[in-house]
Amino acid sequence: MGYASNGAGRAAHEALLARQDAELRLMETMKRSLQAKMKSDREYALALSAAAAQGQKMDKCEELNGSVIASAWRTMTEEWENTSRLIKANVEALDSKALDRLNSLMIERRKARKVYHEDHSKISSQFTQLSEEVQRKQSEYQKCLESYKQMRAKFEENYLKCPTSRGGRKLDETRDKYGKACRRLHRAHNEYVLLLAEATECERALRTSSLPALLDQQRRLGEATASSWKGILLEVVQRADFTSEKFKEIQNKVESVVQNLRPHEEYKEFIEKYKSPPQMPITFNFDESLVEDTSGKLQPNQLTVDNLTVEWLKEKLTELENILQENREKQTTLQGPEIIGNGVCKNNNTGINGVNGIDRYSPPPTEPMKLLELRVSERKCAKQAEMIRAALAELGCEEAPSGCPDLSADTVGVDCLEPDVPDRSSLGSKASMDTLKLHLHSIVPPKPFFRLFTRPFRRKSAPSSPALPPKTFRSSSEGPSDSVSVSETERSLVDQEWFHGVLPREEVVRLLRADGDYLVRETTRNHARQLVLSVCWGQHKHFIVQTTPEGHYRFEGAAFPSVAELVAWQRASGVPVTARSGALLRRAVPRETWELNNDHVQLLDKIGRGNFGDVYKARLKTTGQEVAVKTCRVALPEEQKRTFLQEGRILKQYQHPNIVRLIGIAVQKQPIMIVMELVSGGSLLTFLRTRASNLSFRSLLAMCRDAAAGMRYLESKNCIHRDLAARNCLVGDDNIVKISDFGMSREEEEYIVSGGMKQIPIKWTAPEALNFGKYTSLCDVWSYGVLMWEIFSKGDTPYAGMSNSRAREKIDNGYRMPAPEGCSEDVYALMLRCWEYEPEKRPHFHQIYTLIDNIYNR
Repeated sequence: MGYASNGAGRAAHEALLARQDAELRLMETMKRSLQAKMKSDREYALALSAAAAQGQKMDKCEELNGSVIASAWRTMTEEWENTSRLIKANVEALDSKALDRLNSLMIERRKARKVYHEDHSKISSQFTQLSEEVQRKQSEYQKCLESYKQMRAKFEENYLKCPTSRGGRKLDETRDKYGKACRRLHRAHNEYVLLLAEATECERALRTSSLPALLDQQRRLGEATASSWKGILLEVVQRADFTSEKFKEIQNKVESVVQNLRPHEEYKEFIEKYKSPPQMPITFNFDESLVEDTSGKLQPNQLTVDNLTVEWLKEKLTELENILQENREKQTTLQGPEIIGNGVCKNNNTGINGVNGIDRYSPPPTEPMKLLELRVSERKCAKQAEMIRAALAELGCEEAPSGCPDLSADTVGVDCLEPDVPDRSSLGSKASMDTLKLHLHSIVPPKPFFRLFTRPFRRKSAPSSPALPPKTFRSSSEGPSDSVSVSETERSLVDQEWFHGVLPREEVVRLLRADGDYLVRETTRNHARQLVLSVCWGQHKHFIVQTTPEGHYRFEGAAFPSVAELVAWQRASGVPVTARSGALLRRAVPRETWELNNDHVQLLDKIGRGNFGDVYKARLKTTGQEVAVKTCRVALPEEQKRTFLQEGRILKQYQHPNIVRLIGIAVQKQPIMIVMELVSGGSLLTFLRTRASNLSFRSLLAMCRDAAAGMRYLESKNCIHRDLAARNCLVGDDNIVKISDFGMSREEEEYIVSGGMKQIPIKWTAPEALNFGKYTSLCDVWSYGVLMWEIFSKGDTPYAGMSNSRAREKIDNGYRMPAPEGCSEDVYALMLRCWEYEPEKRPHFHQIYTLIDNIYNR
């Protein structure tokens, strides 16, 4: 059993006790089962004897003399009586031998378990008491050490106060107490060391001798119990053996009788009596009331294919195809034997002796029933797979539409930001085939960078020549189309003005406004990069650019070596992107002027970390200007990427010396970047803490004035910052303060949130925002009061020593932070006005700026 070497742990001890308890329960179960078996055997023997006596009453019937059936029946009843006697003898032997031995074994096992438990508890309690003594001594040691430290500090303090030339009564008393404390500490130290040595030896003895000996004893007892148990089981088996020759003889006689039966007429009369007409089929109809409130996106008896379900449908189709393949393999295996008649398996073995001799009267084999079940399952899976294939085929190369309403404009709040890019000239209806051929055949081979960029989308690196476009091209009769220029198709994909990189889908929808507007973007699905053509045609449609085995690009028509040629042909020919959508390309939507190329941004040093990614010091290769760059982690979901871009959308509109200036946004590829001016002084909070000794009252007031000027500008633009704090302000040249970090900002007069408080800065947020989720510019006024406190406290933490919940509770009860050291009364009075509990009583930023400016100019 390996107890001595492997069972010394607590878990093994508990498992051993549980095993012994389980063995005792098993013995109890065996005892009850044997008693029940003996009772049933006795009853069976009595019943069998009574049945034999009942059957033998026919012996007096003279009409059955010479009957083979009567002779067989007489023999059977006589054997029943003999069987009854044998069963009674076996029951008595079990009762007098096996059951008595089992009772004795149970008593011995209980005693052994009790002894083991007591011995183990005794050993464990000794070690536990010693361990507790070690803990107590350690605690005593700690108290002595603390007392020693206190007395030493008092002694040193009194010693320094008293002149060295003379002593003093207080110094002597302190010296005496110090000496006693030192003596107690040393004694406690020695006692602790000795006790640890004792505990170590006790643990070693317990681990190497006491427990192994106890466990080895349990192993021997367990093996002895198992040996006795085995003998009892053998006794039970022998007394319950119904395979003796007499039992076999009875069975053979019974089988010989059964062979003369004719079961094929058994249910003939029953079937004739209870036959019924076939059941009518049950029809399952779609409850159309279920889709009444789904805005028409869900249709009865139609699969919905959108971005919420397309991957699931593909996985479901793959799963169904695997099930169908397994189903067909099982059918092939079951169809091996030849099936005849109504599901009866043909068998050449027609023996007539023994049980197998009645094959032609036995029930049909199970294989035909399994085959029928597999065929039904195949029809069900095939029907579902057919529906999914049809739905996916109807989607074609289009990107799956959005399954939820597009609320990005309301969420981001930038509907007013329209790209101010002039329309391109259109390709007139007189464009000839020769002109388009010139455009297409004048394209030079892709640049090395373009080859690298497109490599993830191609299966082969050496594309062949594309199929020629149709002989004639027509421009759309429904509106102007863009002209195709040689220079446009010569450029690599990233240089095309209509290529918007990894711009999120919601941002794309904002740019496409009129039918025929289009752009190309990059997306990632299942860790694979894909190019998508987004077109406005009645609604916003998104088509995945398909790649041929030769590495060419296509939709439903001709294939081309580059995406630029494909888009040029698609636009000039007037052929719909897909026949199903009917979408035509008319006007390419160029990148907005503030969109930068990722390759033009050289990241230099990491200077911080934000909610969405890292912040770097960088340089623009085009101008050499040093900038600050916020990056967005590639793995973030689209929702968070849209939130990340929101800061750039908001900053784009603002031009103010106290607002951090946006230089551009880079979305050509991952990672997405927001490029802003590099403010030399860094975070205001860090600046205050590191330059505290050099900052005068007037300098601190100037910082408050700068922040008020920036917030006054934002208030005039109906922008709610929602996260105004020293950590989100930057310090530039001449200590000018600039408002930064607009990640939580909203461009609304009033904004209400209901998504929880996980990312809200509690100690900087106004009570009405915390309690009701209602944000206005006056909430920023409250935060500005906390910012003023941070500035004049030179970087201290607001509500120091309080948790968020405690600070919130005290604010609701009327508590306000005291004035920082060196803060004038009029400045602190302004802070208190900013912290008015009722928002209407707080000043607006234009009033705050005027007050601070007046104080500054005194």
